[in-house]
Amino acid sequence: MNSNLLIDIKEKIENTLKVEAEALVLLSKSISEEMCQAVDLIYSTNARLIVTGIGKSAIVAQKIVATLNSTGTTAVFMHAADAIHGDLGMIGNGDIVLCISKSGDTPEIKVLVPLIKGFGNKLIAMVSNPVSYLANQADFKIILPVSQEADPNNLAPTTSTTLQMAMGDALAVALLSLKGFSQEQFARFHPGGSLGKQLYLKVSDLISANDKPKVYFEDNIRKIILEISSKRLGATAVVDDNENLVGIITDGDLRRMLESEESVSQLTAVHIMNKKPKNIDSSALAVDALTLMRKYSITQLVVMDGLRYKGMIHLHDIVKEGII
Repeated sequence: MNSNLLIDIKEKIENTLKVEAEALVLLSKSISEEMCQAVDLIYSTNARLIVTGIGKSAIVAQKIVATLNSTGTTAVFMHAADAIHGDLGMIGNGDIVLCISKSGDTPEIKVLVPLIKGFGNKLIAMVSNPVSYLANQADFKIILPVSQEADPNNLAPTTSTTLQMAMGDALAVALLSLKGFSQEQFARFHPGGSLGKQLYLKVSDLISANDKPKVYFEDNIRKIILEISSKRLGATAVVDDNENLVGIITDGDLRRMLESEESVSQLTAVHIMNKKPKNIDSSALAVDALTLMRKYSITQLVVMDGLRYKGMIHLHDIVKEGII
């Protein structure tokens, strides 16, 4: 690539990010009491939040709705253009309407707003023009300070949509904090994908698919090697006659033993084992098992149910579930 072109591209990218970053800082310093009252209104009602907009603002509105629903606030998207052709029927008694618009003066907004007001629903405006039609008609205003868009012509929605998106995130986070939205609740709404699995998948869910490698105190080298090899977990537990865990032997322990001992024929499990194996309870989250493996630079953990040996979990089990 031509070096001058590369420099020009780099400058354009840096300038875009700089303009938007400065606008975000300005927004963070302009949080008004009225904005907080709008959040309290949403929090206090048992009804839904209807989020609407036109053009790029409509796309942002859909993202905000998705974020709100996933964090415990019931929200519904309504396109401003479709609303005046029948979709107004989705607005129920007591529902709050959040209308997003940069200018606040588009024709669709001017048609929609009086209809919403006529239903008696509370209207929150997220708008950049504080003297616009939308701002003047709203019960609560969230003013987004957009002095310029990031594009050279100051036309393409860039800075304005960035602020809309960021304010939507801020509303969602404020609401989930007020609601005391927990990790368990979040997991209920995100059962799929790695995010959900981090929050609900337990060690016990993974070890059921694995064999349960174990040897006894007096088992010889051959038995130990066969157990590790056949169970394919890179290790075996050592248990006593009452099936209580007393140690672990990993394939690494075997290699170190072979390097240090000239004669191994008389060695048994008790001579090789690590008497303090790293372990985790079967009720723990799989992501906690991953944290322990990373902390100690190991690839398997002994799994316990209280004091009883339940099996082993391997790093591959966690990788296979897509948690990493």
